[in-house]
Amino acid sequence: MKLKYLLWTVFGVAAISIGLYPLIYYLVDMHGKGLFSSKSAELLADRIWHAAFYMHITFGGIAMLIGWTQFSRNIRNTRLNLHRALGKIYVFSVMLSSIAGFYIAQFASGGIISRVGFSFLAISWFFSVTKAYATILKKHFKQHENWMIRNYALTFAAVTLRIYLPFCTQLMHWDFITSYLAISWLCWVPNLIIAEIIISKRALIPAFVTGSKTTDYFQD
Repeated sequence: MKLKYLLWTVFGVAAISIGLYPLIYYLVDMHGKGLFSSKSAELLADRIWHAAFYMHITFGGIAMLIGWTQFSRNIRNTRLNLHRALGKIYVFSVMLSSIAGFYIAQFASGGIISRVGFSFLAISWFFSVTKAYATILKKHFKQHENWMIRNYALTFAAVTLRIYLPFCTQLMHWDFITSYLAISWLCWVPNLIIAEIIISKRALIPAFVTGSKTTDYFQD
């Protein structure tokens, strides 16, 4: 049980930390820093790309910040209205961020491999959140939770990307482009595999009781 709470704490801290990360781009001059350092001056001067980038990080940050709370049994069972309100904000945020993410993916550093990788991430992110929303409208609770697990695994790519990038560049001593090519797939494909493992294990446990209260396998 202690391990479960430890993992939940790490999960929450990581989500909050990366969820707040976009604030840096609003509060600090990032010219020549962060993602901007790998982009050409022409691209950075493109207003459409610039707007899409800020749309992506802003709404992606919101999704990261509130998405992890959706897996709390306590919130779902005792504050259902809050759960639903946060869920609607989450769905809206993911939709906007994924659309913007697909656009900026077309300009990803490293060429076609990274562009395709991040494009598939954006498409999968949008598709899974629409499925999560569609299933809850039909009151298919188990399917809804399964799609939410898949979707937040994709949201969590923002965390795993920031774990893998320094690992590849600092520990593996790969150059940035080589690292970016690998990470454009590594940041989300393993996450989805883990999500499917979680879903398959959940299928072995008696799942839901009637009404809005559900059996939860994440955290109180």
